[in-house]
Amino acid sequence: MQNTHNKVCLVATSLAKGGAERSCALLSRMLYEKGYNVHIVTLNDEIDYAYSGTLYNLGIEKKISDSQVRRFFRFRKFRAFLKKENFDVIIDHRPKNEFYRELFYASYIYKGFKRIYVVHSSNFDTYLGKKPELFLKFYNQSIKTIAVAKAIETKLNTLGINNTITIQNAFDDTMIQNAEMLPENLTEKKYLLSYGRLNDAIKDISFLIDSFTLSEVWKKRIYLVIMGDGKDLDMLKAKAAKRLSSKFILFIPFKKNPFSIIKNARAVTLTSHYEGFPMVLVESLSIGTPVISIDINSGPSEIVRHQENGLLIEKRSLPLFAEALKKMYVDEAFYELCKANSKPSVAHLEKNNIAEKWHQLLQNEL
Repeated sequence: MQNTHNKVCLVATSLAKGGAERSCALLSRMLYEKGYNVHIVTLNDEIDYAYSGTLYNLGIEKKISDSQVRRFFRFRKFRAFLKKENFDVIIDHRPKNEFYRELFYASYIYKGFKRIYVVHSSNFDTYLGKKPELFLKFYNQSIKTIAVAKAIETKLNTLGINNTITIQNAFDDTMIQNAEMLPENLTEKKYLLSYGRLNDAIKDISFLIDSFTLSEVWKKRIYLVIMGDGKDLDMLKAKAAKRLSSKFILFIPFKKNPFSIIKNARAVTLTSHYEGFPMVLVESLSIGTPVISIDINSGPSEIVRHQENGLLIEKRSLPLFAEALKKMYVDEAFYELCKANSKPSVAHLEKNNIAEKWHQLLQNEL
């Protein structure tokens, strides 16, 4: 552990369920191991991922009451906490899509503090609202804007945000080593896997279900396992029940440590309409599981090496994706090639390598 003496505050909506939340939790551990004095502020009381440092969970008070008056006092406590701790820098992972809320943060909550904003998604409605020009000053007044993918940084630059740098998300070997046992209902099954938050407008699990059905790999007793929770779970279950492949589509709950399930999968799939730097692909490859992904506008093309560690499908086409699912099972030599290349292809994203990038950034800026 290096002794940097720098005091860092990470701000996140929560430390649960999503890829951005997982990466924030991991960043707390990386910085802690580098010797930083790490604090985390969460706005919601959802803590699933392992973190390091001191947690200030504002969400506990939010669960008691979220009236206008209580909200005011909660944010006043937030401001008082920041002033008392006198942080060297605030690293903000929150979505930013409401102008007046961000004005409030910039002019009151964060006033007088150096801050770094992290953009986790290529869906800029989430991070710059419907009118990006209103948000530019918030980003340009920060000491750095971190993009988690090169495609995101390019887009930020075209909008006029000029203090950007790309630092991709990391994976953590210790999470893999501490994986839970494989669920009993999967021990004897061959399966493809999709995992993440079940929001179909973003993740397009409907497309995956239809691709799986069209592939007919289920006729060879190959399953599709969909792991996750979310608002569209019941809808997706109902949709799957109407397909010819229904007996071979399994829904299982979100797991805090899903790596035994990932490791046992033939391949992990990604069919999202947009992402930032999708950790489902990185995590899968890091334990030797090939991936199949649509080539959306940010993320997959920086991770998937087509026909080397998986398959990158150029457009959202049911026949093309179905054929990719089939190829990963039928072509054993191709599968073994992808499996052998998986771990080496993401070695540069191991947490110690990414931690050093953060360390160099902070030492240059503070």
